[in-house]
Amino acid sequence: MFRLAWRHSVCRDSFALTTRSLAAALLGPERSQQGPLRSLISNPLSYRSPVLQPQPARYLSPPVCRSMASGGEQESTCHKHTNRLAKERSPYLLQHAHNPVDWYPWGQEAFEKAKTEDKPIFLSVGYSTCHWCHVMERESFQDEEIGKILSDNFICIKLDREERPDVDKVYMTFVQATSGGGGWPMSVWLTPELKPFIGGTYFPPRDQGRRPGFRTVLMRIIEQWQNNRAALESSGERILVALRKGTSISANPGGSPPLAPDVANRCFQQLAHSYEEEYGGFRNAPKFPSPVNLMFLMSYWSVNRSTSEGVEALQMAMHTLRMMALGGIHDHVAQGFHRYSTDSSWHVPHFEKMLYDQAQLAVAYITAFQVSGEQFYADVAKNILLYVSRDLSDKSGGFYSAEDADSVPASGGPDKREGAFCVWTASEVRELLSDVAEGSTGGATQADIFMHHYGVKEQGNVAPEQDPQGELQGQNVLIVRYSVELTAARFGITVEKVNHLLASARAKMADMRITRPRPHLDTKMLASWNGLMLSAFARVGAVLGDEALLERAKQAGNFLKEHLWDSETQTILRSCCGGEQHELQQMSPSISGFLDDYAFIICGLLDLYEATFQTEWLQWAEELQLRQDLLFWDDQGGGYFCSDPSDSTILLQLKEDQDGAEPSANSVSASNLLRLSHYTGNQEWLQKSQQLLTAFSDRLARVPIALPEMVRALMAQHYTLKQIVICGQRDDSDTAGLLAAVNSLYLPFKKTAH
Repeated sequence: MFRLAWRHSVCRDSFALTTRSLAAALLGPERSQQGPLRSLISNPLSYRSPVLQPQPARYLSPPVCRSMASGGEQESTCHKHTNRLAKERSPYLLQHAHNPVDWYPWGQEAFEKAKTEDKPIFLSVGYSTCHWCHVMERESFQDEEIGKILSDNFICIKLDREERPDVDKVYMTFVQATSGGGGWPMSVWLTPELKPFIGGTYFPPRDQGRRPGFRTVLMRIIEQWQNNRAALESSGERILVALRKGTSISANPGGSPPLAPDVANRCFQQLAHSYEEEYGGFRNAPKFPSPVNLMFLMSYWSVNRSTSEGVEALQMAMHTLRMMALGGIHDHVAQGFHRYSTDSSWHVPHFEKMLYDQAQLAVAYITAFQVSGEQFYADVAKNILLYVSRDLSDKSGGFYSAEDADSVPASGGPDKREGAFCVWTASEVRELLSDVAEGSTGGATQADIFMHHYGVKEQGNVAPEQDPQGELQGQNVLIVRYSVELTAARFGITVEKVNHLLASARAKMADMRITRPRPHLDTKMLASWNGLMLSAFARVGAVLGDEALLERAKQAGNFLKEHLWDSETQTILRSCCGGEQHELQQMSPSISGFLDDYAFIICGLLDLYEATFQTEWLQWAEELQLRQDLLFWDDQGGGYFCSDPSDSTILLQLKEDQDGAEPSANSVSASNLLRLSHYTGNQEWLQKSQQLLTAFSDRLARVPIALPEMVRALMAQHYTLKQIVICGQRDDSDTAGLLAAVNSLYLPFKKTAH
């Protein structure tokens, strides 16, 4: 299904750059009024470019054939090409191991080759469950002609953005600043010194009307590198200088954080302005879950309960959460949430499932339960964790990163389709749910009731405009169209009977679905996302008093300490992988953790400590915070750098200033520091939290909607954390009752001790 490359974050107006200099460098002054990519490709080159100098494809091995297990049987797989990515462990890099492209992983070998051969670098960035990454791989990187153009004229580097978010952030910042948007796959061309000079996202392989193809783009860049290199390099350097200035975040000497009530009020007003009232959410389409917005709104309500603004904030959050849970973005058969909705009603999703979404949404739904006492929200939170426990869990205790959107249809065929694993035809539903529902009006079958309730139509329920590529023709994406009360009235049966019939139908459909070819599972286990999921299991388990969920949280904590913590070097490791048989594999070479790895794990450990009162988790959180301060703290400007500032291959030292699909690590760190200062009495951490918030003062004051999680930390500083001390034996019934009472309440600015 067609998906536009989504702009991952808004372009910062602090470094909104004119692209005229870059366009002039690429094509000369006469084209400098156009955007860089549009200018670059406005006049396609003939393939007769003198720059092309065919070379032997020595990077490719002979055809490789091997047997591999597939569905319990041995299936022969033969590859015409195999490149050096076959030795990598990243699932994304392995997806490109048989391209006719001389791919390198990010590293010194590629950098040295670019310098030695004096060639530009083509950097391609994506991740293993990215739909449009799959499309570009199939269309362009499997193309023999394009592969030869790339390999003969560029040093080609393939990068997994989830393994190296530091590299991704630098070049995404460049692409957003020079083209006005960004997304994945990201395509960037660099000098041998790693300085970018042109970038974009997805390109079709060949020209489509006025839309240029990837081959055309490559040919134009080859020509300009040969004939206009100095201008390319100088323009790229000027943009980097501007980006360094525009992305700089630091506290003014003697400054202090802005007033929390003012910032919170402005954040609420900005969210209210973008709120879509009918279905909830914060734009028309595409719609993203945005848990950071929902958590802020519930926190805002907690301190403004008596005001109309507070009531409105709560309504916005609760309505959005309800409509998402009823929508097609929610997997009604096998639980969990898809990445985002392509329409305003949360109906037709982009079908990939990401671990970080499940973690944050579980916390948002359990928080809604605390606020409302409505079991509906608790059930959604539990179902999310059921999905994660069943489908995204490793036997080591860690959590996998994602499930893909694309899979082979049950009907067979060589091509994967988006959503094939999740959608249904009316005939499938009727065949599976053919039993008559006793007592129903007109002898309705279970299928009749199910199809009415979930909007299943004979011709399919996906509008053509939501399916430009025709992958969902005749298919149905389940969406709750009626309440159980209305469905019961429609068929003349009780609400209890409807609930039983629907639950039975979903179970039958789940059993049938697991017989279909499954989508790709990214078995990479990231420290940061595992930290988010640790928080989810700890917080949901604490609120519900569910010992099984708390035990799973402890398993996750032990996994992180055993497999992603190097005790000798006192360093978090970024990731490890499950192998073909799900055995644990460490990355080689190992990648040291980034700021978000430390921040998210510390937050998870603090949540686990508050849920269990086992001091080992608090002690490790303190240890990790000390390491985070040493590795990433900016002594001059305050706040934390996203990555190690001593790494010379990272051209921009960035401090993430947006809470997006994931909260920014600085936002989470502001809260972590405050919580740790209260638990330990370490006033230095309180001061660091204040310095961090001061560094982001301008952003918080002007566009707090960009940092709702940081606004929550600012509110916690202002309203101070309320200390709740529980006395008594942990396993005593009275103590358990007190804990249950505290955990049932939504008290966002508290710390609990025992």
